[in-house]
Amino acid sequence: MTEKEFRLFLEAKIANNGLVPQMSGYTDNPVDELKSGGEYCGGHSILFNGHDKLPRPVILEIGELIFKQEVSLGVKESILMILAHHPTKTALRLLKRYNDNPHYELRYFARIAYDECKMWNE
Repeated sequence: MTEKEFRLFLEAKIANNGLVPQMSGYTDNPVDELKSGGEYCGGHSILFNGHDKLPRPVILEIGELIFKQEVSLGVKESILMILAHHPTKTALRLLKRYNDNPHYELRYFARIAYDECKMWNE
């Protein structure tokens, strides 16, 4: 899957399934770790109904995009968010692997995603 294909995939899922009902907000903060936490909370806005029921092959396919240098940080954030809410060992392993060497700007976001996925996998 390419970045463009992922964007089309996400747009189609949102259009066909709708977004998960939610309300969130955050304030900006100059401390990177706190700023990332706020951005992570806001990132839930891309979660579509059924995100937690994607089949394993789809999770593997989109999960591999987070390891590609050419994929934008915004798309990586979206993928990290979907993986964080997928209650499978497959998603957890992808997040663990990414956290071993995350993009510098996503290091806190990725860690929160991994921690949340661990929670969904308990």
